[in-house]
Amino acid sequence: MEEMKLESILLPGVDPQRPIVIAGPCSAESEEQVMETAKNLAAKGIKIFRAGIWKPRTKPGGFEGIGVIGLPWLKKVKEETGMYVATEVANKDHVFEALKAGVDILWIGARTTVNPFAVQEIADALRGVDIPVLVKNPVNPDLELWIGAFQRLYGAGIKRLGAIHRGFSSYDKKIYRNLPLWHIPIELRRRMPNLPIFCDPSHIGGKRELIAPLCQQAMDLSLDGLMIESHCNPDAAWSDAAQQITPDVLDYVLNLLVIRESNQTTENLSALRRQIDGIDEQVLELLAKRMRISREIGVYKKEHNMPILQSPRYSEILENRSNMGQQMDLNADFIKKMLSLVHEESVRQQMIIMNEEQEQEQK
Repeated sequence: MEEMKLESILLPGVDPQRPIVIAGPCSAESEEQVMETAKNLAAKGIKIFRAGIWKPRTKPGGFEGIGVIGLPWLKKVKEETGMYVATEVANKDHVFEALKAGVDILWIGARTTVNPFAVQEIADALRGVDIPVLVKNPVNPDLELWIGAFQRLYGAGIKRLGAIHRGFSSYDKKIYRNLPLWHIPIELRRRMPNLPIFCDPSHIGGKRELIAPLCQQAMDLSLDGLMIESHCNPDAAWSDAAQQITPDVLDYVLNLLVIRESNQTTENLSALRRQIDGIDEQVLELLAKRMRISREIGVYKKEHNMPILQSPRYSEILENRSNMGQQMDLNADFIKKMLSLVHEESVRQQMIIMNEEQEQEQK
């Protein structure tokens, strides 16, 4: 993928040091609620205020945002606190109204990111506008869909882009409201190294008691900032009450964060990394050797007219290797996933052997 030449999303007066914090209520509910929350956050040093004006809900009947009547409240926040303001947009009309009201930062929500038509509509509405745009991950764990949203915005001339990792939906009951699946934002960072990535611990956790540990995990992974839902009276919030915290609690959480120095390495760490590099080379050599043996097995199966897939053998491998891995303090699910990928590649190698015979017969 061609590297995007991104520009800084920072606005004047915002501290460039990690983490950049965007905070405010899930929804703007009233002018009093917005102003009280904003003033309390500003007193704690927060520079960017967020509030949902339009709220896409999963089912009809829920509170879907106050709408355009709440935009003047954000303007008042700017005037009275000096904070920048941010809100979510889901279509071109939202973009038009937010820009008209002087909103400083826009973000695209998870339900919108999943729809390329909607993202393109927003991108087209933003042509010629210089404004930071943050994109939440799609509700499903689809990295290519997430990257596609950035490409559409960049193609429309938007250069001040950032990502928001808010976790991924799952049907199963779980600790988190949305599974973190940290490997996906890690891969996004590898693919788009200049893209700032924020973490949204409120939507990942779904419970206020999970916000602090999730913030620390995000910092340990060198994410660039945090978007946290903060409300002057969380229990009375009109939406997502369980995952919002007061400005005082937010200040406490932020003060507890340990920000690690990513640019400092020690001789011991370098030595350990060299060991890992050597082990990785050995793993690749062993995998290559395993695939050579798999191809030999493919030749044997072809000569003896045997099917490629031997289900009992595969089940036996999964069971035995999982048990062996657990005895070595390896996670059983990790072992099964790894072996599943290795088995898939082994089958592919053997199918190549089988197809070579068919091609020769056709000739």
